[in-house]
Amino acid sequence: MAEHVEAGKMKVFALNSNRPLAEKIAKAAGVTLGKSTIKHFSDGEIQISIDESIRGDELFLIQSVSDPVNTNLMELLIMVDAARRASAEKINVVVPYYGYSRADRKARSREPITAKLIASMMQMDGVDRVITLDLHAAQLQGFFDIPVDHLQSDRLLTSYFDQNPRLADEDIVVVAPDHAGVSRARRLAELLGAPIAIIDNRSETENAAHPDAVIGNVTGKHAILVDDSIDTAIRITVSAEALKRAGAADVFACATHAVLSGDATQRIDDSVLEKVVITDSIQLPEDKQSDKFEILSVGELFGKAIDLIYHEQPVDSLFHGSLKRQKQ
Repeated sequence: MAEHVEAGKMKVFALNSNRPLAEKIAKAAGVTLGKSTIKHFSDGEIQISIDESIRGDELFLIQSVSDPVNTNLMELLIMVDAARRASAEKINVVVPYYGYSRADRKARSREPITAKLIASMMQMDGVDRVITLDLHAAQLQGFFDIPVDHLQSDRLLTSYFDQNPRLADEDIVVVAPDHAGVSRARRLAELLGAPIAIIDNRSETENAAHPDAVIGNVTGKHAILVDDSIDTAIRITVSAEALKRAGAADVFACATHAVLSGDATQRIDDSVLEKVVITDSIQLPEDKQSDKFEILSVGELFGKAIDLIYHEQPVDSLFHGSLKRQKQ
């Protein structure tokens, strides 16, 4: 009779995209970050070494595919390869921000579906599971033939508005910045017990956002715009202007991923937005910080998910109840 083999240890490793978040995740999971070395040569090549034994262990590799997107993606893929060759038992990747997720279909002829390409690359590299947060479209989970745990930040974002004494329940309206965002707005509205409104924005891209009208009553209300990410901030700021013209008392915004390309932070600073509630799924450099940002940490959310997955427990408990709000 074969002897019982003890399950491998849980080990959590951070790459370069967002080490502060990785430290929070590891702390919430009850472990310390594993030891590894990541070097970049002058020509851009990446060299990674894992500086401790991981033979037979279950790994959780933390990396957002954020700016610099291609560099961070390659770091992740190289780390997975290193882990597989070092005989890790399971390789789970924790991707707080899944880059290229907007390229999820062929909108025009001869276009790639890059989100599917990234999924295929991860699988071919030897990834056993993906843990991610607020994908651009939930259907992206179907691009994988391995388990995907799709976490949501709705309850964390809701906690800010629940705790803000300025926002009386009956005076809140949750607003989708376009028709595609209605389901996301409805989820937040259900948590807040508020009605929804829609910006009638028929532009195909964020860079050409010109709202025509507001569908729903926002007069005298505290309007909360909700989106999965803020990139150039054009859509969110012109939507805020449309809401003010429609009679909103003030306008807040919330989004999971603060991509903030180019002059996005300056646009937000110059806008009518009161506050923009975001998470730390993407690490913000100093030049992208703003007094209008309220940054909530998803470290506890991911840490709990990792602990549940490692102990083979369902993660549906993370979608019910409330999470303690953490400032970055």
